[in-house]
Amino acid sequence: MSVQVLLPGALASLTGGAKHVDVEAGGGTLADLLDALATEHPMLGRRIRDETGAVRRYVNVYVDGDDVRYQGGLAAPVPDGAEVQVLPSVAGG
Repeated sequence: MSVQVLLPGALASLTGGAKHVDVEAGGGTLADLLDALATEHPMLGRRIRDETGAVRRYVNVYVDGDDVRYQGGLAAPVPDGAEVQVLPSVAGG
Protein backbone atom coordinates (compact mmCIF):
# COMPACT_ATOMS: atom_id res chain seq x y z
CA MET A 1 0.00 0.00 0.00
CA SER A 2 1.51 3.32 -1.07
CA VAL A 3 0.49 6.58 0.57
CA GLN A 4 1.77 10.11 0.01
CA VAL A 5 2.45 12.11 3.17
CA LEU A 6 2.48 15.90 2.78
CA LEU A 7 4.55 17.92 5.23
CA PRO A 8 4.96 21.65 5.86
CA GLY A 9 8.43 23.17 5.66
CA ALA A 10 8.83 23.03 9.45
CA LEU A 11 8.66 19.23 9.35
CA ALA A 12 10.29 18.72 5.96
CA SER A 13 13.67 19.44 7.53
CA LEU A 14 13.29 16.08 9.31
CA THR A 15 12.99 14.24 5.98
CA GLY A 16 16.00 15.82 4.30
CA GLY A 17 13.87 18.67 2.95
CA ALA A 18 11.21 16.54 1.25
CA LYS A 19 7.69 17.97 1.58
CA HIS A 20 6.15 14.93 -0.13
CA VAL A 21 7.11 11.50 1.18
CA ASP A 22 5.86 8.25 -0.33
CA VAL A 23 5.37 5.60 2.33
CA GLU A 24 4.77 1.89 1.86
CA ALA A 25 2.62 0.78 4.78
CA GLY A 26 0.76 -2.42 5.42
CA GLY A 27 -2.36 -2.77 7.51
CA GLY A 28 -4.33 0.17 6.20
CA THR A 29 -4.63 2.28 9.36
CA LEU A 30 -3.11 5.58 10.41
CA ALA A 31 -1.13 3.75 13.11
CA ASP A 32 0.40 1.45 10.49
CA LEU A 33 1.29 4.42 8.30
CA LEU A 34 2.88 6.36 11.16
CA ASP A 35 4.87 3.26 12.19
CA ALA A 36 6.26 2.96 8.65
CA LEU A 37 6.96 6.70 8.48
CA ALA A 38 8.81 6.60 11.82
CA THR A 39 10.90 3.66 10.62
CA GLU A 40 12.07 5.69 7.61
CA HIS A 41 12.30 9.04 9.46
CA PRO A 42 12.68 8.48 13.23
CA MET A 43 12.97 12.17 14.17
CA LEU A 44 9.78 12.95 12.28
CA GLY A 45 8.03 10.07 14.03
CA ARG A 46 8.93 11.56 17.41
CA ARG A 47 7.57 14.96 16.39
CA ILE A 48 4.22 13.44 15.35
CA ARG A 49 3.65 10.96 18.20
CA ASP A 50 4.41 11.01 21.90
CA GLU A 51 6.06 8.33 24.03
CA THR A 52 2.78 6.39 24.31
CA GLY A 53 2.31 6.31 20.53
CA ALA A 54 -0.58 8.79 20.49
CA VAL A 55 -0.61 11.64 17.98
CA ARG A 56 0.63 14.72 19.81
CA ARG A 57 -2.02 17.22 20.87
CA TYR A 58 -0.66 20.00 18.69
CA VAL A 59 -0.38 17.87 15.53
CA ASN A 60 -3.29 17.70 13.10
CA VAL A 61 -3.50 14.78 10.67
CA TYR A 62 -5.84 14.59 7.68
CA VAL A 63 -6.49 11.62 5.41
CA ASP A 64 -7.78 12.78 2.02
CA GLY A 65 -8.87 16.03 3.69
CA ASP A 66 -10.71 14.44 6.63
CA ASP A 67 -9.51 15.11 10.19
CA VAL A 68 -8.55 11.73 11.71
CA ARG A 69 -9.90 12.82 15.10
CA TYR A 70 -13.37 12.24 13.66
CA GLN A 71 -12.41 9.14 11.66
CA GLY A 72 -11.17 6.88 14.47
CA GLY A 73 -7.82 8.44 15.41
CA LEU A 74 -4.97 5.96 14.99
CA ALA A 75 -7.50 3.36 13.80
CA ALA A 76 -8.61 5.67 10.96
CA PRO A 77 -8.50 3.85 7.63
CA VAL A 78 -5.80 4.96 5.19
CA PRO A 79 -6.58 3.48 1.77
CA ASP A 80 -3.99 2.76 -0.88
CA GLY A 81 -3.18 5.94 -2.79
CA ALA A 82 -4.40 8.23 0.00
CA GLU A 83 -2.94 11.65 0.65
CA VAL A 84 -2.12 12.28 4.30
CA GLN A 85 -1.33 15.78 5.56
CA VAL A 86 0.53 16.29 8.83
CA LEU A 87 0.23 19.84 10.15
CA PRO A 88 1.55 21.07 13.49
CA SER A 89 -0.69 23.68 15.11
CA VAL A 90 0.58 27.23 15.00
CA ALA A 91 0.25 29.36 18.12
CA GLY A 92 1.08 32.92 18.80
CA GLY A 93 -0.41 36.30 18.99
